[in-house]
Amino acid sequence: MSDVTDTDEPLHEPRLWRDNGWTAQVIKNEDDEGWAVAMFKTGESEPALVGPWTMGRDKKNPKPLDVAAFNTLVKTASEVIRRHEQQLHAQLNKTLYVARDGAWIKITLEIVPAEDEAYGWLRAQDAAGLALAQVKVPASYRFNQAAAETWVDAGFERPAGRD
Repeated sequence: MSDVTDTDEPLHEPRLWRDNGWTAQVIKNEDDEGWAVAMFKTGESEPALVGPWTMGRDKKNPKPLDVAAFNTLVKTASEVIRRHEQQLHAQLNKTLYVARDGAWIKITLEIVPAEDEAYGWLRAQDAAGLALAQVKVPASYRFNQAAAETWVDAGFERPAGRD
């Protein structure tokens, strides 16, 4: 499919529609007699969305793509990507708060999914958002309220042996 998605030239065919960074391709559904549509973001080899596609009037061939259907598919596929990015962000970024001496300290863990070996940044900020500390930790660091409080109470020293 990459040859179809490597260009931004608009293309409007009954089973292949490309415009505004997206490609919709109507394909035979391998699981049954029907049709499916795959939505690709330009430059991506895997579809962002695959879903059923409507049969045409002859009940054998797929309904042709049109601008309204394409725009709906783009909106849906964009939402799928946005939700996936939000989920990934939530998995890689955690925040807790620790109260000390009448003030709140914001503690964050940001996992960096490096190809060779993932790691994390454990950070502390005061209520005004000023950085108090930052240490590198293993990606497997167990980030919870007790760990955050222990780190603050230890003066923000790098946690030892915490995997």
